[in-house]
Amino acid sequence: MNESLTNPEQFLVKAGEQVQLSERPTQSPDFSLTRSEARKSLRDCVDVLALLQHRLYAENSRSMLLIFQGMDASGKDSTIRRVTTGLNPAGVQVHAFGMPTEQDFANSYLSRHWDRLPTRGQIGIHNRSHYEEVTVTRVHPNLLRSRGLSLGDINDDFWRERYEDIRAFERHVARQSHTTIIKFFLHISKDEQRNRLLERLDDPEKNWKLDNSDIRERTYWDDFQAAYNDAISATSTEWAPWYVIPADQKRFARLAVAEVLAARLSAMDPQFPKPHADFESARHELMRS
Repeated sequence: MNESLTNPEQFLVKAGEQVQLSERPTQSPDFSLTRSEARKSLRDCVDVLALLQHRLYAENSRSMLLIFQGMDASGKDSTIRRVTTGLNPAGVQVHAFGMPTEQDFANSYLSRHWDRLPTRGQIGIHNRSHYEEVTVTRVHPNLLRSRGLSLGDINDDFWRERYEDIRAFERHVARQSHTTIIKFFLHISKDEQRNRLLERLDDPEKNWKLDNSDIRERTYWDDFQAAYNDAISATSTEWAPWYVIPADQKRFARLAVAEVLAARLSAMDPQFPKPHADFESARHELMRS
């Protein structure tokens, strides 16, 4: 791999670190690549990813799970699209999680995420995830009534237990399924979110992305930031680390995410399996056919 252009390891949340998003940058002042330069650098990085993914797919013994979280309009969809373009679709599983169904509410809140874990050789991508259950539900606890809970059940111990569940869930996935887990929080400023929502209003091709709830949720900005502070602090571990990626500049965020993935996949060092075929016999048969 070439030298990193974004130094994304500086955005790693170490296990036990207490996160304050208000103190973390939403853009990188040292990033000077133009759009065309950043686009070329991203393509180069994705080319490296594609080679490593090919080996991971062929090896068929381990997997990778990528989790993307962020405020509305933080760029999750476009980042996933740009970073995965050029990868073999057969080796990538993308799941976008919306509001749980009635059946989901009847099961454990982790069930639908368990059902969408990547299989061996695959890179699984969760666009939103089980972290909605400790962020959205923390800001809007009334949603928990759908799981048979009353507001009297919700206290500090309740959230602490959920964090314990999530850490244990991810530890099991990492250890038993041989899955490398990487979690990204795309960190944008409130002003940048407003600009992107206004762009959705003004661009007919982006109107479909805008929902009135996106506007209403802005009034809970501070509550969401506090919920993410706690969730990220409690669940960034050695086996499932969080990266808080400055995302006001989309080209920076995309390249930073791609560089993290390339570095982590390279560290996994997937290998082509040893061939089982008898080459001489196979060559002889082919020459006769």
